[in-house]
Amino acid sequence: MTTTDADADGTTAATGTCHGAEPQGVPQGDPQAVTDHDLGIHGYAKQKDAHIKRLRRIEGQIRGLQRMLEEDVYCIDILTQVSASTKGLQSFGLQLLEEHLRHCVADAAVKGPEAIDEKVKEATKAIERMLRT
Repeated sequence: MTTTDADADGTTAATGTCHGAEPQGVPQGDPQAVTDHDLGIHGYAKQKDAHIKRLRRIEGQIRGLQRMLEEDVYCIDILTQVSASTKGLQSFGLQLLEEHLRHCVADAAVKGPEAIDEKVKEATKAIERMLRT
């Protein structure tokens, strides 16, 4: 589940987890924690800085689209930029999906068949949403 919060500067940031609510009161090194997933660590945690950089680049492309309209740039040139921006977001989404599969679904595999089924259904729905675009 993901929600979007607006920062003071008007930008948005996704919050939430791929596995429900953040675990409450689970200290680092908790002996009951089976994986880092149990500690609330997201699959994208190791690549977070790279993802933020990538999203800022895409944001720049979108701002470029706004400028192109303001400057009355030729339609086909704008459409080329729309395509590049769309591909950038699709690529980012696929990367995030891969990290989800490696982290959250792999975590579910440790926990058993019911957890695996739940995460596979969740991932399948995410893939369906991505394919609609």
